[in-house]
Amino acid sequence: MDRFEKTFTALKENNNKAFVPYIMAGDGGLEGLVDRLKLLEKFGATAIEVGVPFSDPVADGPTIQRAGIRALNQGTTLKNIISELEKARREVSVPIILMTYLNPIYRYGINEFVQDIQTAGVDGCIIPDLPIEEEGIITLQLEEAGIELIRLVTLTTPLERIKTIAGKGKGFLYTVTIKGITGVRNEYDSELNQFLKAVKAISPIPVLAGFGISSQEQIKEITKYCDGVIVGSKIVDLFYSENVQELEELMSVLKPISKII
Repeated sequence: MDRFEKTFTALKENNNKAFVPYIMAGDGGLEGLVDRLKLLEKFGATAIEVGVPFSDPVADGPTIQRAGIRALNQGTTLKNIISELEKARREVSVPIILMTYLNPIYRYGINEFVQDIQTAGVDGCIIPDLPIEEEGIITLQLEEAGIELIRLVTLTTPLERIKTIAGKGKGFLYTVTIKGITGVRNEYDSELNQFLKAVKAISPIPVLAGFGISSQEQIKEITKYCDGVIVGSKIVDLFYSENVQELEELMSVLKPISKII
């Protein structure tokens, strides 16, 4: 049983919800990545999504774009990120998910990329600009390495396509909660709750909601209809402002599961 299976089995057995924070690798200095991962695990992260800075992101809002620019300006590279994640794996036991666009993987070399993230102990990979019709360029390599490709669906994805996408994975289904890019939102479309219920009804794997989630109130409401949340821009902001207390308070809204080894 891999880390994803152990984690989500424990969540279900304890009637808990997942909290997956997102951070931008290299923002604030790549040398601090391991400590940030350890802190997020300490505060109760179910898993951690680590973003790779990219010069031309298509899904990232202003907060994450700025974090990516800061990271790139400090010389952050995909190879160096993977090296730091290998160090982190010695001390961090929760699943680690690497989020990157396809171009950096191509430049790195698909086979070498998969081999290196496997060695580093990465559990999952999110590639937001890779549609299911084209994912065959990397899925076999990821499957052989035991790394989950985490796929995304949106409010505009037809239910039949959602069923197809959800049937391909074993980790979790990333369900985008807004029609647009990442970023803090004060309110959501009225159809979101019904959408999450519909996705939950047809997905054989856990359904996690992400994009724009920034408050305890939103987390409590959204997790009534799915298995957990992914919080990005708010986490990035709190690290940038060094507001560790508010970070801990935000993550305390969902009861953390026991540490998975």
